[in-house]
Amino acid sequence: MRRLILAAAIAALSGVTLAGPAIAGGADGVWKTEANEKGGYLEVTVAPCKADAAKTCGIITAASSATGPDPAYANLGKPIIENMASSDGTGFSGGTIWDPEDGKTYASKMILKGDTLDVEGCVGPICRGQDWERVQ
Repeated sequence: MRRLILAAAIAALSGVTLAGPAIAGGADGVWKTEANEKGGYLEVTVAPCKADAAKTCGIITAASSATGPDPAYANLGKPIIENMASSDGTGFSGGTIWDPEDGKTYASKMILKGDTLDVEGCVGPICRGQDWERVQ
């Protein structure tokens, strides 16, 4: 018991918590998806979810075709990442990702690696992923 109290006191003094809310902010920003077969890509703005700020969501905020920006892209403003939870700000899971190319939603996980966000969508044990690059 004495060790537990000592560990809690040290954690309190050092600013470390033994348990706490999820950290959503690690992946906040604008991310560029990998280009599709036609050379088009999306920009996704990632931020805390409006319904639950402890979780991370993402919205399609820009699109480009192989020839340049596509302001008429039909899915601008639509959610693409929803309800991702993180305990450390670098690994995210428990949410979903929507694939605008096939219109399906998949279980998802993400790993933040500096200015790269490794995003995967899964159906059962089969996952497909992309590395997104930070724009801002």
